[in-house]
Amino acid sequence: MTAPSLHGRRFAAVANVGGEIGADTVFEYQERDGEVHATYHGGGIRRGFLVGTRTGDTLDIRYVQLNDSGETSTGHCVSTIHVMPHGRLRLDERWEWESRPGGGTSVVDELAP
Repeated sequence: MTAPSLHGRRFAAVANVGGEIGADTVFEYQERDGEVHATYHGGGIRRGFLVGTRTGDTLDIRYVQLNDSGETSTGHCVSTIHVMPHGRLRLDERWEWESRPGGGTSVVDELAP
């Protein structure tokens, strides 16, 4: 069974290993016909953008962001979408920087409406 669309949903990080996002970083997703994009900000990120594709419950995305120190970064992320027992969505993410060395994992949960 495929998870519902990400369109119009908001998410925040609940776990992050090695990255710049935090619990105050809010992602706002849009999705249509297998294309996914989002904006994000907060928690050390002034502004971020992601764009990619969705196949089943897997997202394949690229991101670019500007942090509070004025540094830009880019990277690649593959996320798996899960439906939690209360019906909201969770993204389990494995990401890697493309503009610098390193990578890590994140867990991002849908915010209550």
